[in-house]
Amino acid sequence: MALDQIAEEFAAGVFAFHDDDEDLHGAVERRLVELCGEVGGRLRAGRSRNDQIASDLRLYLREAIAELLDGVRAVQQALADQAKTALNWLAPGYTHLQRAQPVTFAHHLLAHAWTLDRDAGRLADARTRMDVSTLGAGALAGTTLPLDPAAYACALGFASVARNSIDAVADRDFAVEFLAAAALLGVHLSRLGEEIVLWASAEFGWARIGDAFSTGSSIMPQKRNPDVAELVRGKTGRLIGDLVALLVTLKGLPLAYNRDLQEDKEPVFDAVDTLAVALPAVAGMVTSLTFDRERLAAAAADSFTLATDLAEALVEAGVPFRSAHERVGRLVAEAEHRMIGLDALVEAEGQERLPELKRTDMATLLDPVQAVSRRDASLGPAPERVRAQLVDLCERLQSG
Repeated sequence: MALDQIAEEFAAGVFAFHDDDEDLHGAVERRLVELCGEVGGRLRAGRSRNDQIASDLRLYLREAIAELLDGVRAVQQALADQAKTALNWLAPGYTHLQRAQPVTFAHHLLAHAWTLDRDAGRLADARTRMDVSTLGAGALAGTTLPLDPAAYACALGFASVARNSIDAVADRDFAVEFLAAAALLGVHLSRLGEEIVLWASAEFGWARIGDAFSTGSSIMPQKRNPDVAELVRGKTGRLIGDLVALLVTLKGLPLAYNRDLQEDKEPVFDAVDTLAVALPAVAGMVTSLTFDRERLAAAAADSFTLATDLAEALVEAGVPFRSAHERVGRLVAEAEHRMIGLDALVEAEGQERLPELKRTDMATLLDPVQAVSRRDASLGPAPERVRAQLVDLCERLQSG
């Protein structure tokens, strides 16, 4: 068929444009007439560039999102694989980038995996909502020709047909929704990248990035720079910019079609291209990571992170939490003043300061391994709960 030949010419990069071609659509129609004569001039009957492009962009994004979802799942799987190894590893949990309470390192890794799970849901949801054909809307008011929009939708694999011809050609919500999901996905990849940068620093020393995903310095021989993690942080700015660009383009447009809408494709293509590169890079980087279990455990052994456990034990002994918080807070301040650990102070003076608790109870409360095991609520970091998380996540990844 002539259209198949034209498609092959584009694929081979040999399609010849003429100076008098108005645009791509006109060039295709002109070539069609060249190949099959007057019948080629029937191509445009009942069809506008407006409704065609609105459907074409949906078709493009529908396919692109399916590929990006595979990329998101690959990052999740890389995190899950690392979590399987680190199931029983201790690590400090943070708030305000200050050590807060001990957790299992697998629990921390899976926090990123569940974040990405929501991203996958948003992309899939956007893909479902854009699965609508606009062919038959014409320029804005349909056509008097006996065309069948439902047949077009069926032939192209769309789930439904747009309900209003004006909305059909003016709507770019689907592109905005994709860009919003892409921007938030970028933010989450950036947060993961930032943590890897921290973990790989000498100050933390928790992780080493594989050689394929880090680079040396042009002047300092000792450097191993976390370039992939840093580039992902930087690329997130592009993704956010793509979203803002299209929103600003749309904000003042009257219905229906306006030439401004020609600017819808560049941010969409840029976001797809950016994520198509970033996602496999992040998946590879996460897979390449090796962690220092001993250093993680040493950081988690900071007895000050178990102050809350002491306060909650007092609550179980009948002390109001406000009072328990104040009493343990005074112990923390005293230990800091003496420049000793909270465990050392409790060992020496705990029976006097916290008479409601037994000495054996206090020793157990200040053991980070037991402290993590006690946190066995369904969403907690206890190893058994994290194992259940892993099973749930892996089942979701396998089901697609």
